[in-house]
Formats: sequence, structure tokens, C-alpha cells
Amino acid sequence: MSPTTSAGASETSASPRRMRADARQNVDALLEAAKAVFAESGVDAPVRSIAERAGVGVGTLYRHFPLRSDLISAVFRHEIDACVEAAAAIEAEYPPGEALDRWIMRYTEFVATKRGLASALHSGDPAYEPLADYFATHLAPTLDRLLAAAAQSGDIVEVVDASDFLGAVANLCHAGGSAGAAGSGRAERMVRLLLAGLRAGYEDRRGADREGSS
Repeated sequence: MSPTTSAGASETSASPRRMRADARQNVDALLEAAKAVFAESGVDAPVRSIAERAGVGVGTLYRHFPLRSDLISAVFRHEIDACVEAAAAIEAEYPPGEALDRWIMRYTEFVATKRGLASALHSGDPAYEPLADYFATHLAPTLDRLLAAAAQSGDIVEVVDASDFLGAVANLCHAGGSAGAAGSGRAERMVRLLLAGLRAGYEDRRGADREGSS
């Protein structure tokens, strides 16, 4: 085999790998750009502004996400994955009770800053139906693990269902009104009260345990 042939074969075999890497880079850039634009302007923002922020052409955006619902769904999944991944780092650094609080506030930030995302997901569009299952099979088990660890350590005393708690946090975020700093701040305050409720009665229960052991 001649050097020329070898070099050509090598270049050809490397091209698909370069294309795959470029495509992955474009998708990541589009997801980050869409996340930022959705937070600023809502999910109905012009796709051109998303493509411009990502540094790609509109054609590239449509090649990866032919429908707006495709892009919204991808951003939602991307953010869920980021929340799940954050849990492991938080658990490794903080004790169970604090880890629970920090992760819930991370989730609160995710929900509170997604302007229009909730209405899109609950619009009845069948394109979003798989997201409910994705949510349930990723976030709920993560919170369930954090709750179990906090309960075992004695940091919380109330037993709650992970899915119910996530739903309660989401409702508080949506009730907070504006998705701006003021709305997000109000949602965080309300969620902290919800977290405090998991610890309510701790002193009374500890006192009862002491009396029972005397």
C-alpha cells in the first residue's frame, strides 16, 4: 500500500469521528444557549437568537432539533441529568441533612428559572409525554436516596414521598410568580419553609425518647 493511499484511508476513517465530535459540540452549545434564552425570554423565544448565542447557523439547529418541542424536551432532559449528577457531588461533600437541603435548592433553581417550560410541558402536546416518565425515573429516586440518608442520620423526622415532595416544590416555584430574581427568591424562601417542616417536632420527639428511656 502506498503512503498516499494510507494517508487517504487514515483521513477518511478519522473524518466520521471528527464529525461526531463536532456534532456533539454543536448540540451541547445549542442546549446551553437554549437554556439561557429560555430563562431570559421564555420557551417561545426566536430560534435564531438561540442559534446565534450557540455560534451556529439556524440550519444546524433545525438539523438537530427539527421541532421546537424537540429542543425544549432536550433542554429539560439535560437539566434533569445535571440535577442528578449534582447530587453525587453534594452527598460527597456535606452531611445528609445539609446535602438534602442543598440539592433541593439546586432543584428549586432549576424549576424556578425555566420561564414557560412548565406550561409547555403541560400543554397536552404528546411530544412531551415521555418527559413525565424521565422525570419520575431520574429525579424521584435521587431525592428518595437523599431523604433516606437524612432520615437515617436523624437530620429529618418526617417521612415523605419523594415524588410528592418534588411536586410540592414545583408548585411553590410556580406560585412564586415571576421567573426573575424576585420570583426565584420568593420560591426559595417558601421551599426552605417546606424543608423546615421535615424537621418539625424534632425536639419534642427527642424529649419523648429521653423520657421513654428513663
